[in-house]
Order: sequence, then structure tokens, then C-alpha cells
Amino acid sequence: MHAFKHLKRAVTDWFLCGMLIATLLAYVFPTFGATGGGMHAEYVINIGVFLVFFLHGVNLSSEQISHGLKNWKLHLMVQTFTFAVFPLIWLLSDKLLGSHIPSLLMLGFLYLCALPSTISSSVALTGSAGGNVPAAILNASLSSVLGIFLTPLLVSFVVGSGAGGIELGATLLDLCAMLLLPLVLGQLLRPFLGKFFARHKRYTNIADKLVILLLVYSAFCNSMVSGMWRQQGNSVILTALIGSAMLLAVILWTTTRTARALKFSPADEIAAVFCASKKSLAAGAPMAALIFGANPGLGLILLPIMIYHPLQLIVCSVMAEGYANRNRELAAQQRATLLNPQ
Repeated sequence: MHAFKHLKRAVTDWFLCGMLIATLLAYVFPTFGATGGGMHAEYVINIGVFLVFFLHGVNLSSEQISHGLKNWKLHLMVQTFTFAVFPLIWLLSDKLLGSHIPSLLMLGFLYLCALPSTISSSVALTGSAGGNVPAAILNASLSSVLGIFLTPLLVSFVVGSGAGGIELGATLLDLCAMLLLPLVLGQLLRPFLGKFFARHKRYTNIADKLVILLLVYSAFCNSMVSGMWRQQGNSVILTALIGSAMLLAVILWTTTRTARALKFSPADEIAAVFCASKKSLAAGAPMAALIFGANPGLGLILLPIMIYHPLQLIVCSVMAEGYANRNRELAAQQRATLLNPQ
């Protein structure tokens, strides 16, 4: 029953519906959103990405982050899973199954595994489950900054750099200019603009998601124009769905067992599991546009993270409710013990 409730919430979420609509519009109007088309996506998206990361910088609370600095074991676990364990799982999967999966889709799974953690959903789910919120804020924020450098680096290890691969130096410069610069600028202007944007956070969140939808639309337009989807067939979507579900199951099981092996408190376990298992579509879509450019396969490269994103929200929402119920039961038992000491 709880799972159905969370599934219904995901289905009626306007952003998830928006992703479906964006892909359908790309099918009907592919040339409008493609590079060089009437939307002028190459300019509109750059402006949108800069705006989104500026808003992230303005809304990033350094006071909250500083509260979570002491728990180094938790931070090390989260960042290790985000940028080492995920890529190692991909490497093993590529060795075992790479020859049976389209190369662009495997590249999409590599990109998914190289992405940083989410900020908003990690923190929100940690809070609703009764976890360590300051630690979640610190880890998700740190992951986002590290991802600007580590994500393209991890991708370049596989696809190579220079001719035939990604231009790592130029890509890092572009990412710094389009992602890190507005993030830093937002932090610098936070003392002056922070309260204003905090009051209007609902609208900044909408702007963030609209830019992602534009990126998804443009990526799929380029894929449609190139004829890539006709070449791949529908089986690629089923493969991406099964692969994303299996990856999420493995990573949730592994993070939970690792947190318990490290003897984390219940609150730290929640923060570790939710931060270490998440991957950010909000960072992934803009970074993909900068790392892969107008690659006609960008729609297929983004497909795994587009599937993983709603899956992680549905599954982790169910888990958050389970954690919250467990915490309420423990609190009730403690109160009963205090009231009726033996």
C-alpha cells in the first residue's frame, strides 16, 4: 500500500511527467530543439545552466554545512561510493555484459555511475526519515562540487581524451565557467540575496527543473534528427530500465551493509544510504551538454539517469517511511522504559 502511494506520487509529479512530454515533443518537433534549430538550444541552455548553478550557490547554506564537518568516516564513505564504488560496478558490468549492450547505452551507464549525488532529494529524504540532515547537506554539496572535476575525469578514463574522446582540458574549463563560476558567484552574493531567494525557493526550484526539461528535449531532438532511435529500437529502453533497477538494488544493499559494518548510528546510516545511493539528474543533464556537446547519441547517454532518477525517488521514499516508522517505534519504547522502569 505504501509502495503504491509513492508510485502514485511519482506518476503525478509534474517534473517526471514533463520528462515524458519533452521526449514526445522531441519526436513530433525534432528540428526545433536540435542544435541550430529555431529554439537556438545551444544559447538558451547555456544561459539556463548558468542560472541554475547560480541559484544553487545562493541557496547553499555554509552555516548548515559547517555543522556536519566532524563526521569524517561518514563523509569518506559517501564520496567513495559516489565516485569509486559506482564506477567499479560499471567496470565489472562492462566486462560481463558490455558486448551484449549498445555501446552508447553502456556509455550512458558509465556517465550515470560517474555523476555526483543529488542535493535536494538526499537532504529531504534524510530529514523525513529522521537522519543526520547537516551531514547530508555537507556530503551532497561536496559531491556536487567534486563532480565538476571528477565526472569528466572518470568518463575520460574510458572514452579517452583528445581526438575521438572528450577534450578533458577544454571540458574542465567549460565546466568551471558554466558550473563552478556561477556556484561561487551565488555563494558570494548569498549575504545580499539569500533571504530573497529563500522566500521564493519554490520558484527557483521550478526554474531549475524547467532548464533540465529543456536539456532533455534538446538532447532527444538531436537524437531524433540523427536517426539514432530508429537504429536502436525499443529494446534499448527495456535494457536501460532493467540495468538501472539492478544498479539501484545493488547500491542500496551495499551502502546499508557498509554503514552497519562501520557501526554508524541510525541517523548517520540514513544519511549515508541516501546520499551514497543518489545520482543527480539536475547536475547530470547540464554537464552532459558540456561534456558530450551536440553528440547525436546524447539522448541515449542520458537515458539511464532519466530512468534512475524516478526509481531512486520511489524506492528511497518507501525506505524513508520505513526508517521513520522504526525511529518512532524506538522513541515509543524509550518513553515506555522511562515511564515504567523495571
